[in-house]
Amino acid sequence: MPVIEVTDLRKSYGGRPAVDGVSFAVEEGEIFGILGPNGAGKTTTVECVEGLRVPDAGRVRVTGLDPVADHEEVARVLGAQLQQSELQPKLTVREALELYASFYRHPADWRPLAERLGLGPKLDTRFAKLSGGQKQRLSIALALVGAPRIVVLDELTTGLDPRARRDTWELIEDIRAGGVTVLLVTHFMEEAQRLCDRIAVVDRGRVAALDTPAGLIRRSAGATVISFTPSAPLDDGDLSALPHLASVDHRDGRITLSGTDETVNALLTLLARHRVTAHQLRVTDATLDDAFLDLTETTA
Repeated sequence: MPVIEVTDLRKSYGGRPAVDGVSFAVEEGEIFGILGPNGAGKTTTVECVEGLRVPDAGRVRVTGLDPVADHEEVARVLGAQLQQSELQPKLTVREALELYASFYRHPADWRPLAERLGLGPKLDTRFAKLSGGQKQRLSIALALVGAPRIVVLDELTTGLDPRARRDTWELIEDIRAGGVTVLLVTHFMEEAQRLCDRIAVVDRGRVAALDTPAGLIRRSAGATVISFTPSAPLDDGDLSALPHLASVDHRDGRITLSGTDETVNALLTLLARHRVTAHQLRVTDATLDDAFLDLTETTA
């Protein structure tokens, strides 16, 4: 049985739908991503999963429980890092971690968790004195201190520098390796592509696509782009005859082609046949960015 089930979820504000029939299921032990533009309904969806908002219609279950009706039981198995949260300004990092750990019967040891998130030197710093990135790290630590079976992370690495972001990714991978299911809301394509087993792309309150990162990329209309500087001139007719070629551009002695993997293979064969060397050869594949733009543009 999936640990999270969302079926035809609907939520409106002032008569305007924020979530309009969202459905997905999260399997135990996976990292499931929710990806979408600002205002797509991502945060409202996960707040319904967390029991922080009451759906207008539809069904939400977390380990078979209703997050609203069975909120106390759900809170024992689900940890949450909210997109925006505040603590009492005079509370220190140490006090916050000790306080949150006291809420659970079998909490995690918060000390190594704090060290892993770079909070070790800040244990006696008051919340009001933390930087934005440090507050974000503390929020992540508080979501994990209860040793949850499921953790919801909303905009996990917003405000973190690149090194801290990658360290946090490694932490999430370690958490999943320990058997924790992760529901990740993000707008960072690199983050989603690296971490997620499956992704629901949400746009205008609906699921535009649900697949693995590789599956979403395969759906993309984004072409493979090949650029190089040939050591000798190439015949335009030969280039135009390459299979699945979408375009050819000549600029300052450099040739840029767009096509598919078959185009790349045929080009390499053509270069070898004419004994032409491709200097500064670059091949760029379609990415999750391409898939995201295609999927959200088609629903705009």
